[in-house]
Amino acid sequence: MSRSRRKTSERIAVSQPDKPKTAGSLSRGSRARLSQDVLFFASFYCYLWLYIDLRLIYHGAGVITNFPVFNKGWSFFLPFLSYPGGPVEYLSAFLSELFYYSWAGALVVSIQSWLISLCIDEMLKATNTLRIRGIRFVLPILLLVLYTQYTYYFVTTMALLTALVTACLYMKLTSSPASTFKSISVFLILSITTYYLAAGGFFLFAVVCAMYELFFKLRWKISLLCLLSFAVVPYVLGLMIFRVSIVDAFSKFLPFSWEMTKYNARTRVIEIVYILYLLPPFVLLLTGLWQIIRKRRYSVRKPDGKKSGKKHRNLPSRIFSWYDGSVKLKYVTGLLLLLAIAGGAVFFSRNETLRTRFKVDYYAYHKMWPELLTSARQTPNHPFVAHAVNRALYHVGRLGYDMFTWPQNPDHLLLSDPKYKWMYWQIFDVFLDLGVVNMAENALTECLEGLGSRPMILQRLALVNMIKGNTDSAKIYLGALSKTLFHAKWANQYLDRLRTDPTLSSDPYIQHLRSIRLDRDCPIYSLLKEKTLLWLLEKNPQNRMAFEYLMAWYLLNRYLTKFIEKIELMPGLGYAKLPTHYEEAALIYAFKSRKPVALTDYSPNPQVRRRIEDFSRILQAHGGNRQAAYNDLSKNFCNTYFFYNIYAPKKTSQ
Repeated sequence: MSRSRRKTSERIAVSQPDKPKTAGSLSRGSRARLSQDVLFFASFYCYLWLYIDLRLIYHGAGVITNFPVFNKGWSFFLPFLSYPGGPVEYLSAFLSELFYYSWAGALVVSIQSWLISLCIDEMLKATNTLRIRGIRFVLPILLLVLYTQYTYYFVTTMALLTALVTACLYMKLTSSPASTFKSISVFLILSITTYYLAAGGFFLFAVVCAMYELFFKLRWKISLLCLLSFAVVPYVLGLMIFRVSIVDAFSKFLPFSWEMTKYNARTRVIEIVYILYLLPPFVLLLTGLWQIIRKRRYSVRKPDGKKSGKKHRNLPSRIFSWYDGSVKLKYVTGLLLLLAIAGGAVFFSRNETLRTRFKVDYYAYHKMWPELLTSARQTPNHPFVAHAVNRALYHVGRLGYDMFTWPQNPDHLLLSDPKYKWMYWQIFDVFLDLGVVNMAENALTECLEGLGSRPMILQRLALVNMIKGNTDSAKIYLGALSKTLFHAKWANQYLDRLRTDPTLSSDPYIQHLRSIRLDRDCPIYSLLKEKTLLWLLEKNPQNRMAFEYLMAWYLLNRYLTKFIEKIELMPGLGYAKLPTHYEEAALIYAFKSRKPVALTDYSPNPQVRRRIEDFSRILQAHGGNRQAAYNDLSKNFCNTYFFYNIYAPKKTSQ
């Protein structure tokens, strides 16, 4: 039996002389890792594209204040070459523009994350610590968490990627036995390159190189040189050659830089950015110490020349041996564990309220009203969401019909509470729609100061100046907008119109806004309530939005006497029938004042009258006790003005 087995093995060996025994298993392992990477980053891409929707980050919702501006042309490009970190900053600004399309932005971030993962894998290969190569997915998972929180750190992660690429290049060039002079020369060249490209990202490069030289090449002098370069390279290149400030020379793009600290006041994920930078050197530190400990353990071990007589292995050892020898099992288990960790990380870090706010603001800006109303169902009580919902309801012609289907608060209609005083991003489009152009311009100017020359702000400022007839100012904004990637077409079209028709007399949208524009100033924010809405109607009685917002203001504050006085304006505004909430308010007014309400131009709706009768019957069944009747009334009447009129919050000041 033993002879036959020996002959069989010899025949197999002869038939495949050029194929080592382990070559097939290595090939299968490589294919398994490749397919694992493909599946992980395909899921990564789909999550960013379909769930996070990176165009929301491009839009910013007035929350992301550090999103970069990018313009075409040499005049924009050349200044980035004049300081350390400029090349990475320019490249990041260009790639960030692709966030305008969610699929393109997701592709950019996925490629960046894959390259970071690849760099970590190359570092593990260079240090012969491949058994923990699954750690290469940690940084991409942390990036997913950052984007789940709708924050922007793309420039910082590009600096990190640059440092990792140059560190891997250093390990590659010095992997074979190399002289000290060659290693130092390679390090100095890559140090200058890394610092110029990525500024503060150079510190990560230097630390990784120092760890590599100390623990894996055992050259402590070169490691010390790498650490000393922390101070020398930024001082010489940053301060003496490029003349940047000492703060920028030593900290630009790092998590503790002043730019990051300023932005961190609005976010809570800066710790993740620190982990992104600290993890690569920390892994090298631990693996290096572990290798030193192992070598010492083996060096003190005394060989006894005796073989163990025990051939029996316990069950856990046999299971592990079987698992370790099965490429397919390791692949499936590793993939499932990886997806579970990534899924758990994004699940527990998600913020649905923030996501809804970004979506609603994006849809409001682009006037995608049905999508806005669908998304707003997630968090309808948020002040900014409620504000956008009322605007959407007006534009779809349902404000007087469906307003109380949604949670309402008098302060949310126009964000008139003092605590919303600085929320300029959320209100400038409502000002434009209503015709309060001066206040829209003031809000946009504040946004320009706080958020920079974002294309959306430039577009609205150009529009405001065209409405006011400030052609020269409008051309300045349009000229700046014509240098952008995705708004240039709109800007060039208006520049052409201004050449042929300086007054834009043939532009219906501009002419409409001019016809409703309020001529008098409203310098005080709190005036954008009843008085301003009345002024708008005086200027143009056909300003339907001003009328509906005024009526909504009266309903929300339960000023029913004033509300009834304004119903007479409806026929002149072209209303074919009385909106449901208006009729409900009229019935309440008639019931409380014991005065008939003349609605001669509109036929009463019998269904509305039946509902108030049913409402009154339930309330009386509870002895007129509002709190006792709340549960029964909320079941069928929570979307009516009858219900709101009883359970509404207190009136706001006029």
